[in-house]
Amino acid sequence: MNIELVEIFRVSNNTHRDTAQSKQAFSLRKIFINPKHVVCMRIDETMHQRLDEGFLPSDLDPRQGFTRLYINRGQTGLDVTVIGNPEVIQKKIDEIAANQQRVLLKG
Repeated sequence: MNIELVEIFRVSNNTHRDTAQSKQAFSLRKIFINPKHVVCMRIDETMHQRLDEGFLPSDLDPRQGFTRLYINRGQTGLDVTVIGNPEVIQKKIDEIAANQQRVLLKG
């Protein structure tokens, strides 16, 4: 079973911080993650800095937390930044694991 999270991702490769377009360089989208493939997660301090500087979507709360997930893809990995502190993300993963165990016990 997958968990639904909100990913924050770069829309363009514009690195000029003084242009109006760079303020729109990040956006949000729903993603579904298989929690069995999450290898590591940690606080993404870079996103906190970008939020403080105004480079992230304006509808985000300034107290918002960000977590970088490292996902196993076999020979290579994938890392994505999602909205929420690592504790919140871990709680979602634990809920999914508990639900899967319950289903197996009944089966």
